[in-house]
Amino acid sequence: MDTSIKTLGELKKSGYKPVSVKEEIRRNLIKKLQKKETSFPGIIGYEDTVIPDTERALLSRHNILFLGLRGQAKTRMARQMIDLLDEYIPVIEGSEVNDDPFHPLSRYARDLIAEKGDKTPITWLSRADRYGEKLATPDVSVADLIGDIDPIKAANQKLSYADERAIHFGIIPRSNRGIFVINELPDLQARIQVALFNILQEGDIQIRGFKVRMPLDILFVFTANPEDYTNRGSIVTPLKDRIESQIITHYPKSVENSLLITEQEADIHAEQEARVTISDMVKRLIEQVAFEARNSEYVDKKSGVSARLTIAAFENAVSSGERRAIINKEKETQVRIADLMSIIPAITGKIELVYEGEQEGPLQVAHNLLDKSIRTLFAAYFPNPDSFKKRKQVAPVENPYRSVIQWFDQGNSLQLLQDISDKQYEAQLSKVAGLKDMVKVRFPQANNREILLLMEFVLHGLASYSLISKKVGEKDTRFSDLLGTMMNFNLSNDDDTAEEEDF
Repeated sequence: MDTSIKTLGELKKSGYKPVSVKEEIRRNLIKKLQKKETSFPGIIGYEDTVIPDTERALLSRHNILFLGLRGQAKTRMARQMIDLLDEYIPVIEGSEVNDDPFHPLSRYARDLIAEKGDKTPITWLSRADRYGEKLATPDVSVADLIGDIDPIKAANQKLSYADERAIHFGIIPRSNRGIFVINELPDLQARIQVALFNILQEGDIQIRGFKVRMPLDILFVFTANPEDYTNRGSIVTPLKDRIESQIITHYPKSVENSLLITEQEADIHAEQEARVTISDMVKRLIEQVAFEARNSEYVDKKSGVSARLTIAAFENAVSSGERRAIINKEKETQVRIADLMSIIPAITGKIELVYEGEQEGPLQVAHNLLDKSIRTLFAAYFPNPDSFKKRKQVAPVENPYRSVIQWFDQGNSLQLLQDISDKQYEAQLSKVAGLKDMVKVRFPQANNREILLLMEFVLHGLASYSLISKKVGEKDTRFSDLLGTMMNFNLSNDDDTAEEEDF
């Protein structure tokens, strides 16, 4: 549209024809689909589920309820609908409710057109200004959402309280001809939810006992957690009945999608990117923590585990590497497995525990999740230690971990301080007999930095399978013989044990 148009008469001559906001979104969505453009860019993992459901709802001109656990991009989906609006639309200048020049709703706009006719001034409203959002909290009132009588306005203009011009409109009427979002709908008191009935169905608003017929033109989008989420509240049934499409959101179904989301959303400083590298393996370990948490018996599944957990954990891991590099005056470094101890604060603040989890304690649960993540991923990079148990095989496979475990069985231990330099890190890991050779055989193309990380991963992995001992302190991680030096255990000479395991 030509935004230089300033009067109603000029708008009429331009041939402009207004459409409802739902028709407008439908029309623009059809254009995107025809051009095979992405309707919701940056939304990962919803390509075959939530996005098609949302597109069908918008094509049907439905109000929408996104129902899902925390951190499932519900609000982001709603906010991206702004891009489906026209860039600008004309409104009556000075209107509180974005009156359409051809179909005015408010008394103010009708009186102005009656007075000035084709010379009625108009202004242009951008798509960004046509979006309204309200977080539902218990203190939200009908006046906040819909409006109330303004006694000061009535007194100044000498108006009756029954006069429409005495109304101070709430955020919903002010979002007329746009998109209005209510986040966390169950938190809205039931009596406030009831006040939305007429707006959704009949299109009128009721204030202080008298009816104002205002067929508002709004696309409503609501977000909510499942109704049984804690004891906060629920969506009243008649309101749910008036919301035409309820779309179920979900967490990423694959680690690959979860990785993409984390890398997209993590706020890594440019200095950190230049100084710290983080391997794909470590990234996957971080993502696996969230998957383990969602399946953990200690974590409340009704609460969910937000994608914010892995985003915060990723940022913490990188910062841990950066801090160590600063302390040791190193120009560059990599995130180590031990650095994952730094993501514990990101885990404890992002999970809700059931009773058993509370008994364990959030710190212990976080450590358990990290250990499970290491155990799960270890078998994807190295042979599963459980597969080397003797099962009366005709030709037993040589256990690649034998020399490493025997080194610890001989009373040796390894201490990895949290903040040691890369040179000290390499020197410490190189002490373990057979560790480097075993990694080189498995990953012949790996460079020295990758080999060191994999060597450390092997130690953490063997500890997760209870083949060596790992003790995490405040400043270090110590690996030693599982049974301790008091019972130096030479498995190669123990016939009874050899019958069960080939270590």
